[in-house]
Amino acid sequence: MISEIQNQPPFPDGTSAATSPPPEAAAEQPYSIFDKRQKALIVLIVSVAATFSGFASNVYFPALPAIAKDLNVSIELVNLTVTSYLIFQGIAPSLWGPISDVKGRRITYCCTFVVFLGACIGLGEAKSYAAVLVLRCLQSTGSASTIAIGSGVIGDITTREERGGFMGIFQAGLLVPVAVGPIIGGALADCLGWRAIFWFLAIYSGVFVVSLILLMPETLRSVVGNGSRSPSNDLIAQYPLVVYQRTTRIKWDVASEPAARKRIDLVGPFRILVSKQAAPVIVFLAVYYAVWQMSITAMSTLLEDRYGLGETEVGLSFIANGVGSMVGTLVMGKVLDNDYRRIKARYDNADGDGDSDGTNFPLEKARLRLVPIFALLQCASITLFGWTIQYPQKVHMAVPIVSTFITGWTAIATQSVIMTYLVDVFHDRSAAASASLNLARCLFAAAGTSAVMPMVNALGVGLAFTVCVVAQLVALLGLAVQWRFGARWRRELKRRK
Repeated sequence: MISEIQNQPPFPDGTSAATSPPPEAAAEQPYSIFDKRQKALIVLIVSVAATFSGFASNVYFPALPAIAKDLNVSIELVNLTVTSYLIFQGIAPSLWGPISDVKGRRITYCCTFVVFLGACIGLGEAKSYAAVLVLRCLQSTGSASTIAIGSGVIGDITTREERGGFMGIFQAGLLVPVAVGPIIGGALADCLGWRAIFWFLAIYSGVFVVSLILLMPETLRSVVGNGSRSPSNDLIAQYPLVVYQRTTRIKWDVASEPAARKRIDLVGPFRILVSKQAAPVIVFLAVYYAVWQMSITAMSTLLEDRYGLGETEVGLSFIANGVGSMVGTLVMGKVLDNDYRRIKARYDNADGDGDSDGTNFPLEKARLRLVPIFALLQCASITLFGWTIQYPQKVHMAVPIVSTFITGWTAIATQSVIMTYLVDVFHDRSAAASASLNLARCLFAAAGTSAVMPMVNALGVGLAFTVCVVAQLVALLGLAVQWRFGARWRRELKRRK
């Protein structure tokens, strides 16, 4: 286990402090000194940071056929660059997430972006398939962790009551590339060649790193407490935190003591992944995410082969998927907050002590009750996609494209819910929890994307995606297990701490 802080009074969200302030100071001290506009700016920064993972992935899809032709390799080999990207997208946050939970969010962000920028420059100059394959792995290592670190930042500055809405905004920022990335990638590949995609990403990341250094404060609670503490011996954590402290509208008088420093536990995400408190719901989401990625990976090749679309047109066809994804996460953010407040109010009235962080609070009901609806809708949309795109002479291409709107909407709504739920359960290891989810979904997606075209070639599009839907229906058992036993397992975890 990651070293825990024993016998410490909790913060309002359940995290522990190293030293308990006097009762009168504790009563006045807010959970976070960042006011609403400051939180909005921080969430905007981490949302933009998270776009790099999506851009590096989605901007690439329309260029797959062009890369295959230019490098004189098969489309199956080019699809392996997608698979390798997803593998490292899963593994990398398991390294960077625990580091950010111990050393700080700012320094970890800076390290990841240096790696990403270098990989983009290399890809812009790549002349061989081997170079593209290796540099895509490096690029993924630099970009993928922005999601885990961003989830950790939101866990640092928000309580459960407001976390769903902020997580929805974060996920929306994460999904902007799903909507516009393929358009940009298709246009760049069509007009300037596929290497221009990576020069675009290099320029974008360089500009963002400067903004990150100037605007992003350190938020890790073991370093800065609730934001009111500026470590005198840590220049990286001091700036621009001191500016936020001077301009906040939240009243605070006594600097909070930070939580005790933890050691870096690189196996922490793996431990969360296999824990009974998380494994059932993580496996459920990983299967649904993998099927979604399989559909959009196959989409560019299928539309080009069956409907004769060019690269720019293929890029435009991804708009429906991206818009659906953004709608799903924005709507779910509000729904999560409203559900939580409503169930919390009922719990307070029934329990009498108002302890929403208590062991008996029905967190699974507050977070997971709508997930089965989204899951079944996604199954229906994947079935529609597979069987309509199989018959291009009989079905207009608008039908499978519209089905991707439903798939994107339901897939991301589900992902937003599960990620928020895991941050609630593992609030003291939020980046590690997000990394564990990311690891599972990306490894499942890597296996799926490498198998999707062989499946399509062997079974046909409709039957191949029907097999995927059967796997999704079986994965619903994981959600049922979490709903039935999740509360008991959370109580056991809290007793062990």
